[in-house]
Amino acid sequence: MTSRLKERYQQEVLPQLAAEFGVGNRHALPRLEKIVVSMGLGKAIENRKRVDQAVAELATITGQRPAVTRARRSVSQFRLRTGMAIGAMVTLRGDRMYEFLDRLISIVIPRIRDFRGLNPSGFDGRGNYNMGLEEQSVFPEIDLDKVEFVQGMNIAIVVACSTDQMSRELLRQLGMPFRAAGGARAAG
Repeated sequence: MTSRLKERYQQEVLPQLAAEFGVGNRHALPRLEKIVVSMGLGKAIENRKRVDQAVAELATITGQRPAVTRARRSVSQFRLRTGMAIGAMVTLRGDRMYEFLDRLISIVIPRIRDFRGLNPSGFDGRGNYNMGLEEQSVFPEIDLDKVEFVQGMNIAIVVACSTDQMSRELLRQLGMPFRAAGGARAAG
């Protein structure tokens, strides 16, 4: 069974993008490659329980077991040693990627407090979009009673295309709520 968002992409968004950009070859149109969800756990140096909780919550959110990232070198100012766990990440592809993006757009983003739209300048020049969430509790899968540590996360949406403009239009048509380019920044 394919995702609702994937069907919408294939049946509605692709023809609209082809007409808008004048591209006849559907393989030249932008498409989602992967979504990387990561948590940096700098405070895990003091409390190793944070890594276990972050891994469990990331697995609950994404439906896939996260990889624990480790320090590559020692930094004495941060009391960091080579091999210490400092983060967790998940790479989503295929149907899981579309399911996660669908939940992000339709459920999670509307639950963000004081939300005024996503930053339209979060593109990297190659069509990929990065956004951050300040806490994991906006995901409905997370049981708020079991949350010990509030943890933010970064979501990187990797799009196969050459320009930010094409990527922005793809994400906008999929339902990403970008704020106006000249709009005021969100407070706080």
